[in-house]
Amino acid sequence: MKTLFAGLMHYRPLQKLGVLAILGLAVHLILPQITALEHSWQVLKTLTPWAVGLAFVAQVLSYLGSGYMLQAILDLAKQPIKLIRSTLIVLGAASVGMVAGGMVGSSAAIYRWTKEEGGHPEGATLASILPSIFNNLVLVLVSLFGLVHLLILHDLSQAQLIGFSAIIFILGLVISLTILALRHRDRATATVLWVTSRLARLRKKSFDPDVSQASTHNLFSAWDTLRSGAWREPALGAVSNVTFDMLTLYFLFVAAGHNVSPGVLLAGYGLPLLLGKMAFVVPGGVGVVEGSMAALYNGLGVPNPITVVVVLGYRLISFWLPNFSGFPIAAYLQRERTKPVQE
Repeated sequence: MKTLFAGLMHYRPLQKLGVLAILGLAVHLILPQITALEHSWQVLKTLTPWAVGLAFVAQVLSYLGSGYMLQAILDLAKQPIKLIRSTLIVLGAASVGMVAGGMVGSSAAIYRWTKEEGGHPEGATLASILPSIFNNLVLVLVSLFGLVHLLILHDLSQAQLIGFSAIIFILGLVISLTILALRHRDRATATVLWVTSRLARLRKKSFDPDVSQASTHNLFSAWDTLRSGAWREPALGAVSNVTFDMLTLYFLFVAAGHNVSPGVLLAGYGLPLLLGKMAFVVPGGVGVVEGSMAALYNGLGVPNPITVVVVLGYRLISFWLPNFSGFPIAAYLQRERTKPVQE
């Protein structure tokens, strides 16, 4: 059987396209900031150490929030897991997604590792799908608040308004289709079978309708469970993840000596991350997040040198360091998959 990573390397064409996109975005979005680097260096030298330390603590708590969400979802499937273990799975899966398949690769890694924790396919399916749904819903709410704040302040250009409104519209469309699928389950199941069969034919892979039907059934069962009130703990994990991630950004502003209001903080936080998620070809939204976040904060009155230090520092703490640390974690989890399952 092919390993997880070997299977995900079928995404090489997308990887190459992603690299080209990253280079283009770097030229278009990052290089113009070089003119502010001299002033940014002065800001960097005067950063308040305790505030930077709090930014690191907040990011650790953010990832623990993701681990708690995964733990709560697996609890729904009667599959107990320790918080540290679930957090390691989140970190390792994020790193896998960086090099192979993006969100698809990350979900595949979570599925594989949670299933090999002694669980069953139903629980692994929920663990691979629901975390991104909860996180994206929380991020959409934050982004909507930020969009309203920007509209009130008239700090959105026409192009930005069209772009961000299109993102909100697409996400709203996805949510609407999901609601329709939940109300018309037989038709939704038939549609999933048709789509997956066509995709399998295009990829010249064998197609097992029972697998697709079982996965769809698991999702519907998960929804029924969540409706009964079991959504609270996974939602708490998602809210914790996003809240502490925003605090990471806030503490970096404090470290740079620039206090921002909650409205400004949210306006510059949610929309760029949402845009980065929509640019799924670019791993982690590299370049897209940094460029759009810097543009928004500059438009909201944050001095450019401070914006450069804070945004790049935030991405270093929240994205690059966790992803690099996730590679050895992914190797460790992959190596452990051959261990016998304990009864």
